[in-house]
Amino acid sequence: MDKFRMMFQFLQANQESFMNGICGIMALASAQLYSTFEFTCPCLPEYNYAYAIGIMIVPPLWFFMLGYVLNNNISVLTEEWKRPIGQRQKEPSVLRYMLCSMTQRALIAPSVWIAVTLMDGKSFICAYSAKVDLSQFLNKSSVFMPDKDLERILATIPCKNISDVNYVINREAASRYIRVMSQACGWAFLMATTFVAFLIRAIRPCFTQAVFLKTKYWSHYIDTERRLFDDTCKEHAKSFAKICIQQYFESISGEMVFHNLPAKEKDGKEKGACRV
Repeated sequence: MDKFRMMFQFLQANQESFMNGICGIMALASAQLYSTFEFTCPCLPEYNYAYAIGIMIVPPLWFFMLGYVLNNNISVLTEEWKRPIGQRQKEPSVLRYMLCSMTQRALIAPSVWIAVTLMDGKSFICAYSAKVDLSQFLNKSSVFMPDKDLERILATIPCKNISDVNYVINREAASRYIRVMSQACGWAFLMATTFVAFLIRAIRPCFTQAVFLKTKYWSHYIDTERRLFDDTCKEHAKSFAKICIQQYFESISGEMVFHNLPAKEKDGKEKGACRV
């Protein structure tokens, strides 16, 4: 527990490390969410493509927006953008650098979701079972079948509980063929995202070294300012609470002394008070 506490304190002390940790947690959460999600294809030509593509697009968009919501620098960026110029000029390059940095972190979890979805292949099979050319897997009896009926049967390839497909097409071979295409797209997507991330990390400091250093400075400044503000708030709240508690006990000390007086003396005070 002490190690986890020290790690959490370190992440809180360093804003950049904290955001990297949040991005890692979101990436793991996206992979875990997909593993617990039960994908069920409609197996209808009108809905297969829309449903499967929606599964591949909507959750990444949600993770992308969540990455912006969990990033604390979004409020700093907005305040700096809406701030009057005053004595200090605005630097669009620094704001642009911060926005790009937040966007890169927000894209990690969506990229993991898309990669896992393509590697699994269920969504790809559901979306393209009726759109990919599968003529090499068709049986001879299905050559003269109308196109609409053939499309309807091909759309049921992902549904293993429908047995009519086996009389028209080799289901296992067709599914394996589409899954291989999906995994190939997944590996291509991983290679492309990794290469783009490498170029951004390697080339960006070379062209914008001053902006890069200014952004790191403002990141450390924001961390220090927030930490000092929290410490000052704690000290001020502690001193103010101490004053309030002292006033409270001073106010009830007279009542405590009054309740501890003898009965005669207490009656005399009450009668004197009544005579007044």
